[in-house]
Amino acid sequence: MVEGQYLDFRIRPWQKGDRIPAGRLIASILLEYGLGWEPEGADRDVVEVERFYLDSGGGFWVVEQGETLVGTAGFYPVSRGDRAVELRKMYLAPSVRGCGLGTFLLQQLEAEIQQRGFETIWIETATILKEAVQFYERHHYLPATGVETARCDRIYSKTFTAN
Repeated sequence: MVEGQYLDFRIRPWQKGDRIPAGRLIASILLEYGLGWEPEGADRDVVEVERFYLDSGGGFWVVEQGETLVGTAGFYPVSRGDRAVELRKMYLAPSVRGCGLGTFLLQQLEAEIQQRGFETIWIETATILKEAVQFYERHHYLPATGVETARCDRIYSKTFTAN
């Protein structure tokens, strides 16, 4: 289970009380890049975390620094091949970027995904999110085709070999 500490950050599973702070955080990060918050569209999964993530066999986590929610990340199963998930809503507040938290969180998510028996991770993002594009490429996610989210124009995948 993705849960624990990294430096002074606490990573923990989603709770119902996280809905509004998580939505505000994601909306502010999207705005930073000139993108809009779409609670009826691309961001509906944050409004309905239980349905999209928890009830589908995925998971959703938040990152706190003190009492402040500073990050989110989740995944849920998708039908892009056998045993596949989509990594979604991996966002970190600007004030906590650059300290290795993103890499730590991604490694924890990948371990959880593999532990649950999934083999492929898909990620959709937008070219305008330059740091995200560089981050996923640096972590060996390969460009693919088949973007399904309107505000995204890039898709990446990573497949794990069976042990």
